[in-house]
Amino acid sequence: AVAAAMFADGSAGSADVGSLWRRARGARCEAKSCQTGPIVTAEAAVQTGTKQEAGVQTEQGAGAAQGSPQEGPADAARLLSFLQRVEDAVIKELSKNSRSHAFDGFEVNWTDQNETVLCLHTLSYPEAQHRKLQVTGVSWNATGAVVACSYGRLDDGDWSTEKSYVCTWNLDRRGLNPQRPDLVVDVPSSVMCLAFHPSQPSVVAGGLFSGEVVVWDTSRTEDPLISRTGMTDDTHTDPVYQQVSWLPDGKHRNHFQLLSASTDGKILVWEEERDGRLVLAEGFALVAQQIPCSIRLKKLTWGETAVGVTSLSFSHFDPCVFVVGVEGGFALQCSTAVRTEALQRPGSSLPLRAPAELAFSSHGGPIYSVSCSPFHRQVLGKQPGNAPYEMFLFSRNLFLSCGTDGHIHLHSLLQAQPLVSVQLSKKYLFCVRWSPVRPLVFAAASGEGEVQLFDLEKSTQKAAVSIKQTPGESPVYCLEFNVQQPQLLAAGDAMGAVKVWQLSSDFTEQGPREMKHLEQLASEVTD
Repeated sequence: AVAAAMFADGSAGSADVGSLWRRARGARCEAKSCQTGPIVTAEAAVQTGTKQEAGVQTEQGAGAAQGSPQEGPADAARLLSFLQRVEDAVIKELSKNSRSHAFDGFEVNWTDQNETVLCLHTLSYPEAQHRKLQVTGVSWNATGAVVACSYGRLDDGDWSTEKSYVCTWNLDRRGLNPQRPDLVVDVPSSVMCLAFHPSQPSVVAGGLFSGEVVVWDTSRTEDPLISRTGMTDDTHTDPVYQQVSWLPDGKHRNHFQLLSASTDGKILVWEEERDGRLVLAEGFALVAQQIPCSIRLKKLTWGETAVGVTSLSFSHFDPCVFVVGVEGGFALQCSTAVRTEALQRPGSSLPLRAPAELAFSSHGGPIYSVSCSPFHRQVLGKQPGNAPYEMFLFSRNLFLSCGTDGHIHLHSLLQAQPLVSVQLSKKYLFCVRWSPVRPLVFAAASGEGEVQLFDLEKSTQKAAVSIKQTPGESPVYCLEFNVQQPQLLAAGDAMGAVKVWQLSSDFTEQGPREMKHLEQLASEVTD
């Protein structure tokens, strides 16, 4: 009974245990609420409530209240009468102004003026520089965007087995790397000169130390070689040092032949066969006994036969006329129209002709470069019977020459003695080029490491600007103006670099009387 009483059933009230976690979390949420308090808004006007008009024209005059005045027949008649009265006087004054020289020399130029010469790019191929190869030639392609250079040696070295390169850079390419050419062509012999095709931007020709002439297509990166002369009886027996040129083919429109000149005395014209061979189309040979004796040629040894050709330039106005520089130090006027055969030893597949017609006054050493003027002055006149005719004056006959004596000669084809002779360097001058846009400007590459810019309008005896291209006196061997972008001049040197110079407007903008000045220089031949 006692046990039953201790464990009897019973009911008790419910127990409530409060949550400490919910209470703490609620406190945190309240303290760190992410909502802002109630937003109070109010309206405000952003424009004024009143408007005001303002007149932008003057008030009409009293006499114009009925509208704008209209010209009547009487006004038109008075204007016509006035114009008829002054017509003769106005025409007379306009004619007088057209003959006036009051504004000679004044030219409006809307472009920014650049008064300095800047180096835009220094291009090089490290492998060629590591082997101490020199830049022997430079050329711009037909678009003016790509510059090519040839590597070889012009000093001591085993030339006959020296491997070399042809490199190209597209200056318009985004991300141009001056030390990484767009194309590198390996050549088993030193490349002594090169020239881009006049109309095909990717085709370039080169003359080799071995005497060969080679043509590459730079768009074919795997195998750019497209034609070559090979080593035949027609091939040059001496290096093709300074000259390969593209010539228009007179028989086929838009077709070009390739000319090469060498110190073996031969000037050869090649045409391409379908199998990739360059075959001889015609040829010329300079032989001592057939050089005209218009002056005393002290540098010529008459017992010798071949006269070594070191440079060549065609006239821009007569496709048959060209000028060559030779090892004897004199320049020769030549013609492709000659028919006299050269006194040459047999062996060529075609008979060679003797082209020399006139010898000019000698330099003090071998000539390294000649350049014919691309300018002439054209005068329109009347023949008897009032028929028009064209007359080309003296400036078309001008050419430049330079050589080991450090002198530049300005010559006319009409006389043996130079019109101007100036010493630009105490060492050799390796190259001279006439500007394509300034009749009185030319550039020369010196053995003292300078590019000399000459302006005959300023001085006939002193360079206008001397640009130092190389450290010390390392020579500059070659240079070329960019015909498409005449403010650009490329120059290659013995350090293995090509520098692209941007010329100032002084050297690219022709003055209004410049051709007249050139004509005056050229006409001195008649004095």
